[in-house]
Amino acid sequence: MGWPTVFVRLTGCPLRCGYCDTAYAFQGGERIDVETIVRKVGGYGVRHVTVTGGEPLAQPACLTLLKRLADEGHEVSLETSGALDVSAVDPRVIRVMDLKTPASGEMGRNLYRNIDCLTCRDQVKFVIADAGDYRWSREIVGRYRLADRCEVLFSPVAGRLPPRELAEWILRDRLPVRFQMQLHKLLWDDEPGR
Repeated sequence: MGWPTVFVRLTGCPLRCGYCDTAYAFQGGERIDVETIVRKVGGYGVRHVTVTGGEPLAQPACLTLLKRLADEGHEVSLETSGALDVSAVDPRVIRVMDLKTPASGEMGRNLYRNIDCLTCRDQVKFVIADAGDYRWSREIVGRYRLADRCEVLFSPVAGRLPPRELAEWILRDRLPVRFQMQLHKLLWDDEPGR
């Protein structure tokens, strides 16, 4: 958070989270070949690139795109739902895996074996809508010893959980997690293209 970053948003997602803020990425978009994307990203002159969706791993060429971006010297992160296998992702790519909480309605889609693929470079994110989500997330962090494996992020669902409330829960329980908010929403009100 805070680094100038190019976001590459891929169309399509097999999940339908109740708090999804990118439903516009479920369909549509424009077909662009991998080399064109790599060239366009390079034109921004920034080091950091995030490949996101929808669910980017639902796109057949996603693994190739990630590799090519890393080959070009970018610091690449992949934002994935955790519902699809991450084992074939290029090891140079930071995997940001979003474990789905109960309020998402998609908790049953979590592919927990993905946790075994994570390294200290990766992150597990929990998008938290209410106290029930918080308690579940806290339990999963402990059960899988996630903070010993990678960075753990807790993020409030915009408009459903006041950020201060989530921050106070984290402090009260002394959780080894990083509080996160979507900076682009704070700065640009989620304006498209920003």
